[in-house]
Amino acid sequence: MLIKSEFDIQFYMAHRSAMVAMLHLHPSLERHVRIGNVLVVEHLKEGVGPGYGDLIGTDEYRDGFGNRCSRLLAPEGLLRLSGTSTIDVTGIAEEASTDARQQAIEEMPCDVLQFLLPSRYCEVDRFMPVAQDLFGWMKPGWKRAAAIRDWVHEKVRFDYQTARPTKTAMDVFTERVGVCRDFQHLAVTMSRCQNIPARYATGYLGDIRWPYTGAGDFSAWYEVWLDGRWWPMDARHNAPRAGRVLMAVGRDAADVAITTSFGNAVLRHFYVESQEILEDGTVVAPIASA
Repeated sequence: MLIKSEFDIQFYMAHRSAMVAMLHLHPSLERHVRIGNVLVVEHLKEGVGPGYGDLIGTDEYRDGFGNRCSRLLAPEGLLRLSGTSTIDVTGIAEEASTDARQQAIEEMPCDVLQFLLPSRYCEVDRFMPVAQDLFGWMKPGWKRAAAIRDWVHEKVRFDYQTARPTKTAMDVFTERVGVCRDFQHLAVTMSRCQNIPARYATGYLGDIRWPYTGAGDFSAWYEVWLDGRWWPMDARHNAPRAGRVLMAVGRDAADVAITTSFGNAVLRHFYVESQEILEDGTVVAPIASA
């Protein structure tokens, strides 16, 4: 299956400011890239359209989680970040393994242990009694991990209007409403409380072989460590999906911000899309709604 993903994000920069962008695909997908996966940064002056601005150079590095990052110095004025990529991946929906074993902490790799700890949006230390009450009696492993995902999906209502950058897992638990990142933060926190390493993930999740849900956006999900590997889970959608395209992983949303500006940046334009295409570039339409 071929998946074409693209973005066009524009900011008005009040002053010359440093910025870090995390807009490439995750390094684990590099072998699947057919074309693209290049970040284009432009300074758009008055009367100059997208694609014809002054190009701005970037420096690349890998962060502590292995994500591909770009740093740049944005001039005052209109800044455009854009890119497209086409990858070739299996069209099979995500795997599940009801027999996946939960490892003892002493068996886990050292780099996995950090995903058991509290983080900016995941207050593990505050949730221990709650998580133990809800899930502590269950058999360790896949069944417990899936029960946490299902519980969050059932108890939290999705609403774009409730989004705010300071919302933590405890806020979500109290308010029972949020956007995709909020669902994942609560599920990640509950998982860690049960000694299941869980990390936050972000990327594309288009309506690929799925009913159309509206304008595109970046999406969030999470991954749990069972049986010596990471398994994707999604407390918001709670259904196996084909076409999930990973961009970055971290402890929570603070580690995987699409852009971080060290100055005032006002969003002026935002376009994101991810679609299945045929070899000739024709877009495969989503499944018709029932």
